[in-house]
Amino acid sequence: MRVLVAEDERDLADLVAMGLRRQAMAVDVVYDGAAAAERLAVSDYDVLVLDRDLPGLHGDLVCRELVARGSRTRILMMTAASSVPERVAGLGMGADDYLPKPFDFTELVARVRALGRRSRDQVPPVLTRHGIALDTHRLQASRDGRHLHLSLKEFAVLEVLMRAEGAVVSAERLLDEAWDENADPFTTVVRVVVSRLRAKLGDPPCIRTVPGAGYLL
Repeated sequence: MRVLVAEDERDLADLVAMGLRRQAMAVDVVYDGAAAAERLAVSDYDVLVLDRDLPGLHGDLVCRELVARGSRTRILMMTAASSVPERVAGLGMGADDYLPKPFDFTELVARVRALGRRSRDQVPPVLTRHGIALDTHRLQASRDGRHLHLSLKEFAVLEVLMRAEGAVVSAERLLDEAWDENADPFTTVVRVVVSRLRAKLGDPPCIRTVPGAGYLL
């Protein structure tokens, strides 16, 4: 899942991003509304975690602009103002969900996951293919009943490949969906992670390299 966190309280923004990354999500962070609008214009996110009171370009305007262009990105709006009229106003301008501050982090994760499912084609929480079972909620994986000790990045790459249902997935798509914006597209990081994943999945081999195109499960 690709998430953008737009929050002007830097410590809070960085903590939220760190926590979501521990849930195998690819997370970018911005601290003002103009930067959020710029990222949303060039990148395809599943979920936007949006502080309503952003400096520069207000969060309300970021929300309205995103909704107006028909983006599939789901919006979780956050604010310290938790009154019913405030929540109604936020939802009325197009936000998909509303979370008052302070909040419990487990609730934030649950809401982000729920919105992420709505932004994509509906898929079951446990993906299965070639004897592999991938539980996207518990971040657990197994093959033929054998538990797989995967890193978060390996888990994210395997999830992208399984969601593709046998279609070829390019290295560029893996970078876009499993890494954040800081990933260098000219490194061998995708090849290295896929190689480690192959080793952990074991025999018979189930990830095939398609020269010049990418990988398929």
